[in-house]
Amino acid sequence: MIDRRLFLKDLGKFGIAMVVVSACGSGTTSDPASTTSLSVTAGSNTTPPVPGSSSTLASSTTPPLGNGLGASTIWERVNLGSVSAYILARGGEAAVIDTGTAGSAPAIATSLGQVGLGWENVSHVVATHLHPDHIGSWAAVMDGAADASGYAGRADLPSIRSPRPLVGLSDGDSVFDLRVIATPGHTPGHISLLDESAGILVAGDSLNGTDGAGLTGANAQYTSDMAAANESIAKMAGFDFSVVLVGHGEPVVENGSALVQALSSG
Repeated sequence: MIDRRLFLKDLGKFGIAMVVVSACGSGTTSDPASTTSLSVTAGSNTTPPVPGSSSTLASSTTPPLGNGLGASTIWERVNLGSVSAYILARGGEAAVIDTGTAGSAPAIATSLGQVGLGWENVSHVVATHLHPDHIGSWAAVMDGAADASGYAGRADLPSIRSPRPLVGLSDGDSVFDLRVIATPGHTPGHISLLDESAGILVAGDSLNGTDGAGLTGANAQYTSDMAAANESIAKMAGFDFSVVLVGHGEPVVENGSALVQALSSG
């Protein structure tokens, strides 16, 4: 079994690590025993282990080195309940996507430590949208990651209170080599983020996971404009990705594009 910190070091300039942090609506702290790991190689035909299974590719095999054409990606989930935040790391630098409910910062810090990083390595904090279960720990995370820049979709930006100014994001922008896809509907400024090299879509609440490894659209109860939300699904269906990481429900670890296309056409 390889050491996780050495793994990150050896991953090289083009290696990417992803950590998933999940926080329940009650804002409980994380249980380290619920942490799972996953390693995916972009362009590989290898089926990744399902999160939550006993198979942990990152700790049981030697990872391929990134070559600029297809990056090696690890993502890890700390499952605390119904909402998830994400950490992506590359070359000793990290981005946090969403911050969960109030009190979730310690869980995010714990997951940074799982890949050998700390708050000092976080350079970007991104909100997919303005709802409190996704920005409930925004100030605490920004305070912890004192050198990080903060981002949100332009239309949601005025509703997010932050200890320092935020950068507004629009469709087609790039943060941490992630493509910004404007996916309005759930909120006016909702954004999703696409890692085109690794084939991973971070969808926020524009999509929801199901217990059967499927996907549904935005939850109508909390969505401001369902027509726009459905148009956003059709927009995402035009991109290529395998993994879909959602704010609520189980993430999809394969055939993500096909599932979104089926959802859009259905």
